[in-house]
Amino acid sequence: MDSTSQLNGIGEAAAMLDALRAEIGKAMVGQSAVIEQVLIALVASGHALIEGVPGLGKTLLVRALAQALSLGHARIQFTPDLLPSDITGHAVLDPATRQLRVVRGPVFTHVLLADEINRAPAKTQSALLEVMQEYQVTLEGQTLPVPQPFMVVATQNPVETEGTYPLPEAQLDRFLFKIQIGYPSSAEEADVVIRATTAQAGNELPLAEVKPCLDAAGVAKLQQLAATQQIDAQVIDYAVRLTRATRDYAGLAFGASSRGALALVRGGRAAALLDDRNYVTPDDIKRVALPALRHRVALTPDALLEGRKTDELLTDVIDTVAAPRV
Repeated sequence: MDSTSQLNGIGEAAAMLDALRAEIGKAMVGQSAVIEQVLIALVASGHALIEGVPGLGKTLLVRALAQALSLGHARIQFTPDLLPSDITGHAVLDPATRQLRVVRGPVFTHVLLADEINRAPAKTQSALLEVMQEYQVTLEGQTLPVPQPFMVVATQNPVETEGTYPLPEAQLDRFLFKIQIGYPSSAEEADVVIRATTAQAGNELPLAEVKPCLDAAGVAKLQQLAATQQIDAQVIDYAVRLTRATRDYAGLAFGASSRGALALVRGGRAAALLDDRNYVTPDDIKRVALPALRHRVALTPDALLEGRKTDELLTDVIDTVAAPRV
């Protein structure tokens, strides 16, 4: 399918997103919910953090997304010795002019894969704070914008994994979604093995069949359409009530900030677009509630000792907040 820069309606946008999902599916086996949540984050102009144990296809998913989007992309492997300047760039002395010249880092791209982001210390992780919020980087007093559209897709191993650092709350809050990727089913795992070992050299990723189907202008149009989706005041109130309910719920040490409500509404609008609708329902808010809120809350020590899980408590919160009938 040709890339497009003139999406004229909701139906055409939904069809384009279906085509994008199909192209990613040529490389990624199963994980339909994970793929959907990444696409919702993309359409909502947000960043995504994907968490899962090594070997589940986190990097493959992001590379397939970048290839299907026909956008510039870069990958940064986060390690304990990575420096902030390795991400944003640095200044060097030009011997010809005897002046400082700014060398831009890999962050100046459309889709940035921050691989294993929690293997670098907080100082290095914080190098992404400005660009994720303001879509610009300040180098040697110069403010340099990054290309649009811009999206950071970070992967991380569970915090319990050896050699990892927990992400600071300020860093986590910059991500629209925290997406959890689990083990595939038995049939999907067999399909993964077949794809990865048939006519593949070593650990080469199976990306050859993924074809570009959307360009930068097309992505920008999708994001504009999502931002103009109709949403009733009652649905906005529902998103706010959900967010506020996390702040005084038993088992949660602290709840989501106002960014939680923003993430629910932005994600709900994008989810409606994926479903070929021009209006947001309470079910759209529920659909994105876990990825939008799970990284914005923390468990109390008692809940941790009892073995409670964040998603479990958030599901309880969702069940206790009455949804409007619209």
